[in-house]
Amino acid sequence: MGKKENEYFGTNVEGSEEVLKNKTGENETEDTLTNRQGHPVTDNQNVRTVGNRGPTTLENYDFLEKISHFDRERIPERVVHARGAGAHGYFEAYGTIGDEPISKYTRAKLFQEKGKKTPVFVRFSTVNHGKHSPETLRDPRGFAVKFYTEDGNWDLVGNNLKIFFIRDPLKFPDLVHAFQPDPVTNIQDGERIFDFISQSPEAMHMITFLFSPWGIPANYRQMQGSGVHAYRWVNDEGKAVLVKYHFEPLQGIKNLTQAEAEEIQGKNFNHATQDLYEAIEKGEYPEWEMYVQIISDDEHSEWDFDPLDPTKLWYKDDVPWRKVGKLVLNKNPQNFHAEVEQAAFGTGVLVDGLDFSDDKLLQGRTFAYSDTQRYRVGANYLQLPINAPKKHVATNQRGGQMEYRVDQGTHQNPHVNYEPSIIGGLKEAKQVGKEYTPHVEGEVKREAIERQNNYGQAGETYRRFNEWERNELINNLVNTLHSCRKEIQDAMVEHLTKCDPDYGKRVAEGLKMMHMETGHGPIGTTKTEEAVQQAEQVGHPSDPY
Repeated sequence: MGKKENEYFGTNVEGSEEVLKNKTGENETEDTLTNRQGHPVTDNQNVRTVGNRGPTTLENYDFLEKISHFDRERIPERVVHARGAGAHGYFEAYGTIGDEPISKYTRAKLFQEKGKKTPVFVRFSTVNHGKHSPETLRDPRGFAVKFYTEDGNWDLVGNNLKIFFIRDPLKFPDLVHAFQPDPVTNIQDGERIFDFISQSPEAMHMITFLFSPWGIPANYRQMQGSGVHAYRWVNDEGKAVLVKYHFEPLQGIKNLTQAEAEEIQGKNFNHATQDLYEAIEKGEYPEWEMYVQIISDDEHSEWDFDPLDPTKLWYKDDVPWRKVGKLVLNKNPQNFHAEVEQAAFGTGVLVDGLDFSDDKLLQGRTFAYSDTQRYRVGANYLQLPINAPKKHVATNQRGGQMEYRVDQGTHQNPHVNYEPSIIGGLKEAKQVGKEYTPHVEGEVKREAIERQNNYGQAGETYRRFNEWERNELINNLVNTLHSCRKEIQDAMVEHLTKCDPDYGKRVAEGLKMMHMETGHGPIGTTKTEEAVQQAEQVGHPSDPY
């Protein structure tokens, strides 16, 4: 006997969640408060007690469910990129790259058709500080984009700065530990940071950007985005090129000096989140144009650095930026936790026509990012609406915490959760387009890349800065380095001099003019020890109550 419409009361695992909507009891409407079991709550003000003064009885189910869920409202924050804001929008493809059809370089479907719009979710973030830290701190900013394409999700997980501190993933935990608070004092300490950086010359380029005004973007709407790494594009013929991604804000680019950031922080430590949210609410939708740089997939021996090195820029003079589309953010999240906090990105999330490069750091991140989401959100994090692709999903993956549906095929035999099978299992897809099959040969070894050139681009960046940017860079470096031990100062001056003689000279002269302090604190800040004493001295006495 068939079931009539709206008569089916199965479970979510059986796909009936839509049918179960709008089911209300006799004493409730669609706006009636219930508990998680669906029981209407008739008193949300008082627990059940013996008499009106207590004691409280154990069988307070509504209270126990409510408070026990409240106790578990926080999931582990991200180890990096904990503080963030996000928004929904779309990516509109231009269909061409310059005067050429984009299909010449990639078969990725989202790029092919002029005017084609792909839904996106973008999360902006700081990197090294906690979930509720000020958004004015000197720190790189995350710029992560989730494209919900017709072939499944593509995550482009980048930063506002176009390079990074290191090139080998083995050093990543050490880098983050150095930048995050001291494990004893729980205070960010510039000496720990420069102790690590002084022994990592490849970081000089990133440090030059970080301690300049580029280290504190004015807000999220007016900062650049970048994929940082070289990736590969693959066309229908299986031919590949190396590609770098860039997002240029049509609102313009604005950065802050250290003094300006400290003044803003004293008034509003959520300023960037508020700025993004209110702009979208007012209909002033932030927009970025997406550019790519393309080079052939080889070693490029004509360059004095390796093109896969993430500490290096591909200069526009050598590799022009070419427009491929526009990113628009036009909808705020309805719930921060469900969408922004639980949003999960990974550098390994690519669709057909997009591929990895051999960048070591990229390949290390490809494991780390998705692995941390399985720990942080759970094994079934991809079933959450913010992370789920907006297309058909059918896998043989089963179980794990919080599995609330089975991602099985429409006609899949539910007894068969393996492949291959001849009794109703899932089947492999047909390969569309020729696969890219690079030839790889060599000894397995632990060695750094040959063309490192750790100082060249750092010096070039220093020289390309405006004078006020150079002044701010020197001032911020000196303010942090002057509380470091002399051997760390000397090592940093030596590195910076190799970048540019004037660069090192100005930092050395700045350090000579300052007395060494014992106080430590956030990078770029001044008089951190004085602030501790000032709080005690100017604090107003109050009587106990």
